[in-house]
Amino acid sequence: MKQSMYKSKEELPMFLTVMDVANLLGISRASAYELVREDNFPKLKIVQGRTIIPRDRLIEWLDEQTRYDELPR
Repeated sequence: MKQSMYKSKEELPMFLTVMDVANLLGISRASAYELVREDNFPKLKIVQGRTIIPRDRLIEWLDEQTRYDELPR
């Protein structure tokens, strides 16, 4: 897996491209575009065919996706 050039979330740019997200998550370009098409994925369409992802919203989204509720006993 390719390593990200960013060592911490503070080093990430304020807005990421779809390719940035692919590299950050270690997924393919096609998988990143599929992910960005999800309804609940945080994105901004700035012009037709151009999408950017706000860093802070991406981090929040990732936290939500990896959160799990305590299993009932």
